[in-house]
Amino acid sequence: METTDLTGRVALITGASSGIGASIAEAAVDAGMRVVLGARRVDRLEALAERLGGAKHAVAAQLDVTDWASCEAFVSAGLEAFGQVDAFVANAGFGAPRGWLESTPEHWRDMVLTNVYGCAASVRAAVPALLEAQGDIVLMSSVAGRRVLPGSLYSCTKHAVTAMAEALRAEFADAGVRVTSVEPGMVDTPFFDDGAPEWALHDSDIARAVLYALAQPPRACVSTVTVRPTAQVG
Repeated sequence: METTDLTGRVALITGASSGIGASIAEAAVDAGMRVVLGARRVDRLEALAERLGGAKHAVAAQLDVTDWASCEAFVSAGLEAFGQVDAFVANAGFGAPRGWLESTPEHWRDMVLTNVYGCAASVRAAVPALLEAQGDIVLMSSVAGRRVLPGSLYSCTKHAVTAMAEALRAEFADAGVRVTSVEPGMVDTPFFDDGAPEWALHDSDIARAVLYALAQPPRACVSTVTVRPTAQVG
């Protein structure tokens, strides 16, 4: 089966300090890629970079996706470390309790800024390098971005990410930049404070989906990947 050799390619990953982001970084390095890890918790990033083989394979860069200067600095860190950006994985995000009277307006504000503006701003910072490389943009949406969840503003943010992926694909397809929206179902990650059911996906299941999209030949764009647990109905 024809695939693209990812050896030597460079992926920038936001929200990389734990969960799906960290698993994507591990899978990418296993495939021969080099990674730049972005998140607010730089101590965790540095520990992960060391586990992945150090500066030849992984670089940690503190990142706040809601701050434009931080997004620009993150991309610059990737270019300074490895000289190119071949893939950008916009994975940073968090949720909120369902119910329009749950959580707080402050939590809502932070979630919308991170999940929507932060996704858009971090990708924008990387676009010039991705155009040069004819690279890949991967946006982490959700099954919640395909259907409406009662009382869930988180679901609304993921609908925005799903739309953002299509807007980016339509704009940059002629330039050879591929855009993939990844839509996980329930995944057993720190996202769930009380833990996920035994039947939930593992973060490595989502990492494999991302690497599958990146490894397609340049003529093929996997525009949407939905990965649900076998036991998940909705």
